Amino acid sequence: MQAIADTLNRTKSAIWYEAQKKRNGRPYDAAYAHHISYVRRKYSRAVGRTIALDSDLRSFVEKHLLDDQSPENISLRLKRIEKNVSYASASAIRRYIRSPYGRKIESHRAKVFKKKRRHRPSKPRIADKRMIDKRPSKINKRWGLGHMEGDFIVSGKSGRGIVLGLRDRKIRKNLLERILPVSVRNVERALVRIKKRYPEMQTITFDNDILFLEHKRLERVLGIKIYFCHVHAPYEKPSIENLNNALRRYIPKSSDISKYSRRFVQKLEEKMNRRFMDVLGSLTPNEAYEREKQKRAQRGAKSHRSN
Repeated sequence: MQAIADTLNRTKSAIWYEAQKKRNGRPYDAAYAHHISYVRRKYSRAVGRTIALDSDLRSFVEKHLLDDQSPENISLRLKRIEKNVSYASASAIRRYIRSPYGRKIESHRAKVFKKKRRHRPSKPRIADKRMIDKRPSKINKRWGLGHMEGDFIVSGKSGRGIVLGLRDRKIRKNLLERILPVSVRNVERALVRIKKRYPEMQTITFDNDILFLEHKRLERVLGIKIYFCHVHAPYEKPSIENLNNALRRYIPKSSDISKYSRRFVQKLEEKMNRRFMDVLGSLTPNEAYEREKQKRAQRGAKSHRSN
């Protein structure tokens, strides 16, 4: 059953319930199961039998529904004026429309009362993206310093400003910058400041935010490569998502970022970089960074002596 559920993209319990729709002692038959489902719907208490079994009430309701009257107005008419016809509430009339008895009315109302689609302005698309699929295997395996993941902590609807966060995939070094006001240029300036503070930065993996429309020029300014995750796939950058969850303890959702000072963001960065992390063998990101720098210096000294 689990294999069938996985193939049909259903839960195992749904397959089990479907398999129970069979005659005693006989194997499952799809046609019979479909008939069982139809009968259950038809004779259920919630399918509008109150109206279907009262010929006068059914005739009155159907006539006015086909005349595009609303169930609420029909119900009020029955309550206030049509004293010779049985009463039915608006919810009962709506259940009747959705029942097997109301298929004709449901079809008619679907043509008349079409749902209006809300117009949403289309977002500009980021052209010439270097997708995460093209990221070298050494980055995927978390080898080497300077391969970052990035994301934004955004303000609530009434707030202003964002916090740009970057995390090194290997040593989990964290770098934060408050950006106010929000613009492509200010994001670029923030990344330039981070590059100066962390010159080891080689690559960044971002999501598809429109603030990276000029990512090609940003690559030239920073001297790095930028990769993009697939749409709606935050799991492709788990390190920065983990950092975001930690930051939300101090900057809750719907916060106004403009009310947090640069000093506060700096202190928050320092706090994140002195956290003991199990993935680093209980070292802090700062300690892991210093250890990597020492290893680099030792390798450089050995190569210099060999030359």
